[in-house]
Amino acid sequence: MMSMATTNKMAESETMSIDTHDTSNDAGEDPLQDLTDEQLAGLVEDTLRANEVLATETQMFEKYLKRVEPKDLAGIGAGPGGTTMSQTTQEMVRRVDRKRSKSRSSNIDKSLRLTAEQKCDIAQRELEELREEIDKLKEDSDKILDTYKAIMEEAELRFAETKKESYEFDRDIVKGAINLRTNKVVAEKVVRYFEDKIKSRDTLIEKLRLKNSTLKVQKKKIHLQLKQKEEMGEALHEVDFNQLQIENQQYLEKIEERNQDLLRLKMMAGNTLQVLNSYKKKLHTLTLESERLKSEITSRNDLLTRIDAETLVVEKERTKAEKINRKLRHQLADYRVPDVMEYVGEKADLYELQKKVKSWERKVEIAEMALKTHRKTWQQIRLGSQMANNWEMLETR
Repeated sequence: MMSMATTNKMAESETMSIDTHDTSNDAGEDPLQDLTDEQLAGLVEDTLRANEVLATETQMFEKYLKRVEPKDLAGIGAGPGGTTMSQTTQEMVRRVDRKRSKSRSSNIDKSLRLTAEQKCDIAQRELEELREEIDKLKEDSDKILDTYKAIMEEAELRFAETKKESYEFDRDIVKGAINLRTNKVVAEKVVRYFEDKIKSRDTLIEKLRLKNSTLKVQKKKIHLQLKQKEEMGEALHEVDFNQLQIENQQYLEKIEERNQDLLRLKMMAGNTLQVLNSYKKKLHTLTLESERLKSEITSRNDLLTRIDAETLVVEKERTKAEKINRKLRHQLADYRVPDVMEYVGEKADLYELQKKVKSWERKVEIAEMALKTHRKTWQQIRLGSQMANNWEMLETR
């Protein structure tokens, strides 16, 4: 739909063009003869657009008149603050009647047009009616959708119950109630099964009845509270609902922001937990390394104490060796080299002494061998004498 300002401008321009055309025709001049084909085509297009605008306005005005009949126009603005629309419509009806009377009296049929204020009032009223119709259609469609959703939920529940009952019937009756001897279904079990089902259905009906009664009581309480609020002037109006919707939207935005913050904090907590786990692993490895290093440090300390003890021993030995070394050095400083003949004589004496030692060692070996043989013979003699004594003692007994 075109905006009301554009509609009014086009309608006024078309009115001015029609009026100029009428005056030019009255003067006996035909301005269409001086126009070119392109100008005529443009004029035709403008006239068609103006006719479309006028048709739209006419259709809107007809809808308005159908809804607001002339007999009801007098009581439209009876309420407080509602005199503007009634005065406008009454003035419009009077003008229409006046112009119709003038048109009947005059030979020239002039087009009747509404003022911009009247057009705006009619368009505003039509927009309000259209919004009300849209809201009503939305409510009806929501009700229909809710009804269909309820029907679908009920159908799903009934299907699930039917499926469950079919499974239970097949389990308890078709398979579980068969007599093994006759291979037939036992009638008592079937009757008992249906009696149990009827009892369970009766208990469910009783529960639903009690729930329905409680809901009715709650509904009555809520209606009484609403009546009390309306009597006290605390009933909520459309403005209050709009305000509540705005506040609800603001709270929803805040909740969304808080949810985003919570999600961000959860992600940060997850990352922090991962970092903490990595640091825990590093701490565990470092703790093991520290324990290993501690044991190694203790072993190194023990080794160091042993090395210190050995160092003390070595130092003592070194001092002794230094003393011996100094003594030997002192002896070496006082050493005198003998003569060659003296050395040869000493060497010859050494050879003679070595020969004597070897000969005496040989004699000692020979003497040891003789001693061994003598010991053996002595042992044999002792054994023989002991045996002889033993025989003598035996013989005397």
